Amino acid sequence: MSPSMDRYIQIWADSFLPLLKAGVVFTIPLTLISFALGLAVALLTALARISGSKPLVAIARFYVWVIRGTPLLVQIFIIFYGLPNVGITMDAFPASVLAFTISVGAYGSEIIRAAILSVPKGQWEAAYSIGMTRWQALRRTILPQAFRVSIPPLSNSFISLVKDTSLAAAVTVTEMFQKAQQIAAATYEPLAVYVEVAFLYLMFCTVLSYFQGRLERRNDRYTAR
Repeated sequence: MSPSMDRYIQIWADSFLPLLKAGVVFTIPLTLISFALGLAVALLTALARISGSKPLVAIARFYVWVIRGTPLLVQIFIIFYGLPNVGITMDAFPASVLAFTISVGAYGSEIIRAAILSVPKGQWEAAYSIGMTRWQALRRTILPQAFRVSIPPLSNSFISLVKDTSLAAAVTVTEMFQKAQQIAAATYEPLAVYVEVAFLYLMFCTVLSYFQGRLERRNDRYTAR
């Protein structure tokens, strides 16, 4: 075995636990918190889009337009580096959570809105026919069906968010990629370290894809064919 390969193996062995710890302590919580908050924003935005209220529709459409039309990294920089100029200062982690939440909210709202609109109008009419209000029909009849439809695309968004959290390294959040940068700077072996962190991201996403498949198969049991 060549000396360079021996060095790579040693670097991989030494950096595995620090990288994994960064993933457990920062990457996973950052993903879970941002996605949970983002789903709440997405639902509210989707409901605003279908509310029929012109002001709400306009605000929701503007929000989605701005967020989908600008890079996520730029949004992170605006929140972390730009907002202090107007007196709003946040630590790196909450600033990253806010940026990812806003992003998930915009993209997720389109998924949820499309899922709601995919429910046949007859379901609304059936709910109204037994005396439900619009809100009751939405909560008891439409949203449960829309949720099942939205599971695959929302799961894909969640997996994408795991990878997107690497952008938080740009604002000094010590997640996996930031830790990899630190190790690469100390060892002068960026190829070995970045290959290893890419492998860890791949493993995280593979596990999530497995559970996504199980969730979709379970959901199929309750989907009419």
